Amino acid sequence: MTKKIKVLIVDDSALMRKVLKEIINTDSTLEVVGTARDGYDALEKVRELKPDIVTMDINMPVMDGLTSLQYILHEEPELPVLMVSSLTAEGALTTFEALELGAVDYVTKPSGTVSNNLYVVGKEILQKIKLAYKSANKKSLKERRIRVEQRHSLVKEVQRPVMKAVSAEISSAEAQLGVKKVGKVNKVVVIGISTGGPGTLMEVLPMLPADLKAAIIIVQHMPPTFTNSFAKRLDAACAFPIKEAEAGEVLENGKGYLAPGGYQLVVRGEGMIRLTTTPSTLFMPSVDVTMESVLKTFNPKQIVGVLMTGMGDDGAEGMVKIRQAGGMTIAEDESTAVVFGMPREAIERGGAELVVPSYRMAEAIVEAVNKR
Repeated sequence: MTKKIKVLIVDDSALMRKVLKEIINTDSTLEVVGTARDGYDALEKVRELKPDIVTMDINMPVMDGLTSLQYILHEEPELPVLMVSSLTAEGALTTFEALELGAVDYVTKPSGTVSNNLYVVGKEILQKIKLAYKSANKKSLKERRIRVEQRHSLVKEVQRPVMKAVSAEISSAEAQLGVKKVGKVNKVVVIGISTGGPGTLMEVLPMLPADLKAAIIIVQHMPPTFTNSFAKRLDAACAFPIKEAEAGEVLENGKGYLAPGGYQLVVRGEGMIRLTTTPSTLFMPSVDVTMESVLKTFNPKQIVGVLMTGMGDDGAEGMVKIRQAGGMTIAEDESTAVVFGMPREAIERGGAELVVPSYRMAEAIVEAVNKR
């Protein structure tokens, strides 16, 4: 008999606990071993029931989800915790804090803290529980937390004003030497990512230098209300500025642009950003749509395509087209991908020139950008 994945549900709402239990019990490979009404109760139940995975609400009395998460991972660093948060700006901020603290992923409640229609994301809940359980192991989670701590230490040492001044001086020198580029960039890095993306991006992007001679476009599958908050989290953690992309902006070296949820980000002219609702795709923003627009605008040798963790195949075709045109493409290796869907599709279709684990991705991007 196949061992079932033991799930502990943590939510202060009795209705949410009931609905989550009903959703999880529809899958024969999962088993709800218990429920908890707050963060403190969750800590006690983890000790008592030894679950394989925990679904954790954020806003709870007695002890909130963030505090409980820290206690749980201190005692059980190998235990995957899936956050279940509200689809609001405030919910987004706390969700990203949870991911930085070690949560493996998140699911958003479609209509607030108490969602009567939670069933509409039932399939996503079941998928992410299984993926979180599959991807979690002591070594990877411990290494991830160590890298997060190292990243925060490095970022604290970065003096952004000084780095920006250095970058400006270099740009001025390039202009005097007649270094040619389209618009305001030497190269464009397009990063496509989905499930498991927030944690991976918070691991990779802070390791990129402030004076990177490229604009970075990040296409993360994410709800519209989350992208602005996520851009601010990334901006605070990175040595170069990152913001939610706005229509009419022109790409610049050493700047990051996060595609807003609900729109397609396309690039036109000399690197000008356009936001549109067409074409209508399963994911908006779509990695393929953005990559293909960049390929139409820039010399292929100026483009670096990157595809990391995520379900499905969005971005795989874009990677193939970039590589065939002469651009550089990098896919995340299966060993670190939370979900080896998107990168696998790119690799199998011949769209990945280089395959590296997430902890080497920043180094690979820098090398690709500096390659003449």
